[in-house]
Amino acid sequence: MTPPTIDPTPIFELFRGNYGTELLTAAVAHFDVFGRLSKTPMPLADLGEALGLAERPTVVLATALRAFGLLTDVEGKLHLTALACEHLLPGGRFDVGDYVSLAANSPGVLAMVDRLKTNRPAEHGSGVAFIYREGVASAMENEAAARHFTLALAGRAKNVAPILAQKVALSEAKLVVDVGGGTGIYSIAFLRRNPNLRAVVLDRPEVLKVARELAEAFGVTERLTLQPCDMFRDPMPGNADVVLLSNILHDWDVPECRALIARCAGSLRTGGQLLIHDVFLNDALDGPLPMALYSAALFTLTEGRLYSAGEYRAWLRGSGLAPGAVVPTLIHCGVLASKK
Repeated sequence: MTPPTIDPTPIFELFRGNYGTELLTAAVAHFDVFGRLSKTPMPLADLGEALGLAERPTVVLATALRAFGLLTDVEGKLHLTALACEHLLPGGRFDVGDYVSLAANSPGVLAMVDRLKTNRPAEHGSGVAFIYREGVASAMENEAAARHFTLALAGRAKNVAPILAQKVALSEAKLVVDVGGGTGIYSIAFLRRNPNLRAVVLDRPEVLKVARELAEAFGVTERLTLQPCDMFRDPMPGNADVVLLSNILHDWDVPECRALIARCAGSLRTGGQLLIHDVFLNDALDGPLPMALYSAALFTLTEGRLYSAGEYRAWLRGSGLAPGAVVPTLIHCGVLASKK
């Protein structure tokens, strides 16, 4: 439970680079975004309607194109930048759209176009890979698939968890409820740093099998409770000092995020904290570029996307919580604390 000596963030940025190719090619070859906006700059909602896209895919696509430096928002309408005007207008003297379109029928681009049009995550064998929802086939209910995906996600968490535990002081807290806690690595990091702390990890039964192994390996089984749970339906432990949502909300669309924040707020004692540990877009939804590409990755694999701190703060206030500032941790993550 010590931080890495070398920051692995560049590896994650390289890994997500393909989403830039897929979104740019989709915008050029399949949706004619630049041709449309050259005729009439549009508000985001109008662009989505013109493209036949729901709100979530429209936000993901437009955020990426703004982060690429190809679109800009002027008084609430999306306009082409000078770069896009000179090089991505169909038929223009210096148009490179046909070059970009060479990738139009590549499997990754076609899959992205399908995700954008259907607004549904890709399935992986046993079902949707990274989320569980009642009535939807989920890989997280299959023992082998759940173990594979849970340990894969732990690759990032084991780098970040020690730093989160350093940045958030919990010496006065008695109980942390870790919602969708997966391997429990974040709770384990808090427990190792705070000997008087107890934690409850809520997740699916197959996932918690992995968490039990790690709890034993780190010697915290006596202070860590593993509770099978559907976080949208089942009761949560009450009177918690801290509720942790680490890289959870980005898996869900806006209504589910609002509902889950409200449920977590109800589990807190007065004066308790809700910690949203996640990756945040700019409040203007125009980047940064690595976050825009990560948002595209989440969009293709889950029912969510990345959100801005401004979006989270509005939902937190709506649940009676007072949010603070975002404190950076590692690999683009940060923690947004709010108090009840």
